[in-house]
Amino acid sequence: MNYYELSAVVLASGLLLASCQSKSGTGQTATATPAGAIWHSEAYTVYRDSVVQGPNHARAVSATELHSNYRSPANETQNPQITFKFCLNGKDNELPPGQDNVFLALPATPGAAIETPVIPFGQRYVDTRPVPSGQYLAPNTKVKIRVDLRPVLDAFAKQGYYTTFKGEKIYKQDFKKVLVAGTPAPLSWDFDNLVNKPDLEMHDPDGDGIYEVTLTLNQPEAAKTTAQQWKKTINTDDFPQYTSDYPLADALYNLALEEARRAVEPDSTFRTGKEWAGVWTRDISYSIILAQATLQPKSAMKSLLRKVSPEGRIIQDTGTGGAYPCSTDRVIWAVAAWEIYKVTGDQAWLRKVYPVVKKSLEEDAQNAYDPATGLVRGESSFLDWREETYPRWMQPVDIYQSENLGTNAVHFQANTVLALMAHELGQTAVASTHEQTAATIKQAINQHLWLDKAGYYGQYRYGRVFPVVSPRAEALGEALSVLFDVADPSRARTVVEKTPTVPFGISCIYPQIPGIPPYHNDAVWPFVQSFWALAAAKSGNEASLMESIAAVYRPAALFLTNKENFVAGNGDFAGTQINSSNMLWSLSGSLGLVYKVLFGMHYETDRLVFRPFVPQALQGERKLLNFKYRRAVLNIEMLGYGNEIQEIKLDGKPLAGAAVPASLSGVHALRIILKSRAPATATANRVANLVANLFSPETPQVTLAGNQLSWPAIKDAQTYRVLKNGQPVNASGATTYAVPAGGFAEYQVIAIDNKGLESFASEPLPVGPPATEVQLETVAPAATYAYKGFSGKGFVEVSVTKNTDLTIPVQVPEAGLYALDFRYANGNGPINTNNKCAIRTLRDGQNKLLGTVVLPQRGVDEWSNWGFSNPILVRLAKGKNVLSLTYETANTNMNGAVNQAMLDYLRVRRVQ
Repeated sequence: MNYYELSAVVLASGLLLASCQSKSGTGQTATATPAGAIWHSEAYTVYRDSVVQGPNHARAVSATELHSNYRSPANETQNPQITFKFCLNGKDNELPPGQDNVFLALPATPGAAIETPVIPFGQRYVDTRPVPSGQYLAPNTKVKIRVDLRPVLDAFAKQGYYTTFKGEKIYKQDFKKVLVAGTPAPLSWDFDNLVNKPDLEMHDPDGDGIYEVTLTLNQPEAAKTTAQQWKKTINTDDFPQYTSDYPLADALYNLALEEARRAVEPDSTFRTGKEWAGVWTRDISYSIILAQATLQPKSAMKSLLRKVSPEGRIIQDTGTGGAYPCSTDRVIWAVAAWEIYKVTGDQAWLRKVYPVVKKSLEEDAQNAYDPATGLVRGESSFLDWREETYPRWMQPVDIYQSENLGTNAVHFQANTVLALMAHELGQTAVASTHEQTAATIKQAINQHLWLDKAGYYGQYRYGRVFPVVSPRAEALGEALSVLFDVADPSRARTVVEKTPTVPFGISCIYPQIPGIPPYHNDAVWPFVQSFWALAAAKSGNEASLMESIAAVYRPAALFLTNKENFVAGNGDFAGTQINSSNMLWSLSGSLGLVYKVLFGMHYETDRLVFRPFVPQALQGERKLLNFKYRRAVLNIEMLGYGNEIQEIKLDGKPLAGAAVPASLSGVHALRIILKSRAPATATANRVANLVANLFSPETPQVTLAGNQLSWPAIKDAQTYRVLKNGQPVNASGATTYAVPAGGFAEYQVIAIDNKGLESFASEPLPVGPPATEVQLETVAPAATYAYKGFSGKGFVEVSVTKNTDLTIPVQVPEAGLYALDFRYANGNGPINTNNKCAIRTLRDGQNKLLGTVVLPQRGVDEWSNWGFSNPILVRLAKGKNVLSLTYETANTNMNGAVNQAMLDYLRVRRVQ
């Protein structure tokens, strides 16, 4: 069926969008619900058998066939104005955030070549020519971009290094290449992955210091498209078979089943997505929790075991700064392993996974648990592209230091699960320990991350010596806080009602970050939406649940595959930085809506409990046949709507507790009749206007001259809040602040717009007395590498074999609380991937654990790129103190063999 045929079908069915009726009191557009719609918003409408989004239509021809005319708008009307930055070694180091180069990619005369002027590196260029009305970027536009790199090269020649706008030094020997970042494609703002895009590298063909690259923009052949028809071609009859009064839902279920089968590799492990080969810890774990423990438990088991290291611990996949412990969400593996046990009852499996979980959590307790707050450090779970969800100033070590909602919810549940495993295996002491750890994390989340005014949890605590809370909502973390019972029932209801959602679903974070392209920022991920649906069902919120179901159905129907993500602002799959079809956790989320929401299946160790929730818009009859539960096969029929069971019978007899016992065997008929009574009214906080997918203000760039803080005015900001040591001390429209005299303090500035939306806090700016520096070449032999940029007379190498135990004397004039950190270099990998983050343990003279020192990667072979480790707050006595920096078993990183860094000095700063 082509576009016109499908349009005719939709028109004939009377499925046209209604026109706008009125404006609501909040200024949001209200529209009438078309006849026959089961879900409607100003963005799209879902019917029993179809989805309509403007000119885009999808329809279920049958339970095994879908048609769609969806066409991505990404390449239709591209703006001819391009924005870009030049990047030494592929990093964001030319201009401050928000100050991009701008060029109008139109020929000066018809047929003329399009070239930028030669732009000196570090000097912003803005093309003042207006964009002609109705003129777009022509297909296959070739643009030559040119940069004058002589300011950098001259600095290399004169002093051996170039100083960026951030004040960072790039040494001549560390300079590898210059690339260009920007938009539109093939330009990209993904700085962390620019080095993997050779077409964006600039070259100096005649050696005059002018680097250039010619790019072809708006390439029709590169436009991302999807199929117009899906028809079932793989036999999935051995899986549970779902039918309902809603052809669209039935077809999408069968599409997900077929893609679930496609997601299994020949070795029976899961493939993460069509474009993502291999097994990834968090992807498979969330997928197993959503559906794959139920659907394909053997593949789930084998996939999880693939993510266990030879030492018997959970693998943290390559990630920020060299993976673990900058990223610490690997323990979602434990929750998935427990889900498999509850599904199968396999004692051998439980005995196999228990020591893996126990060892991993013991390491985390030393490396990542913050005794001061009770929270867990590490990157946001799954949100692992730094600038997509963190302020640009944050380095990998800052991300390690942060304490994220979703990651903490995962650690709470992992400790809870380990305690349950221990009880099953008779290990009562271990169970008690981890019950207490879980309780500590839960209490800490509710104490430090709850935003009472907002009604949901903050995104994370972040900063350096004095952290603050980011008030952004983080969708997955909010959902997990409800599902895992971090939030009590009252808070859970509030979280689901108050967390903002956008017209196409719940975005990963809200509000969005300006100047960052869609991927985790400004995007909806269907698997997160499915977890949000589970949270909505648990809290009894029908409005939020139905919105979530529609937000999963819409993209799958229009795109005819379960995509990885889509743009929050327009719902398009082609506008995000990376995407994949046949995405494991997306398809698992779609299946999970049937198993865990509509039929409400909840596994316990000895039974399968039914807590169905069918929104009134989806009322009717539905069946789930050939559903396997341990040694039983259930043929389930359900009638009605709501979340209350009127009657549940197994083989015609009442089923006590709405629970099938694990001892059941054979084939059985299960019939559920719901009360068809709507739950108590609850709302969803949907931003109902298409233009209201809001962005926060840009983060201020603060400098200190004398005793005066100053920063450039931020677009749309009305107020600037000044923080001292994490606490507000001033709020006004001024862009300066006089710092009073005193001891050590950290200052930050937050920009606030007229809607009350806050920017990230600026990079902490320390003021006060100079720090004490303990040169480490005075306590160990200096390394002989020809690296630059160190202080004193040298630096010390630490590795798995060299200087594994450093004794460091520290002399302080008075007792107090001190921040201790190390100036270091780690050129073993880039800042965004790989697995060679160096880790050490800091102890005092009595061998008391003071903290973990994390030394993330700073750039490939960039050994003259120096930065600081995480600050550890330590109480020191007046006079001499003795510290030890050691390499311990718990400090084994994900690489194992390479755990190396260069240490320049220990910095000692009194903060109280």
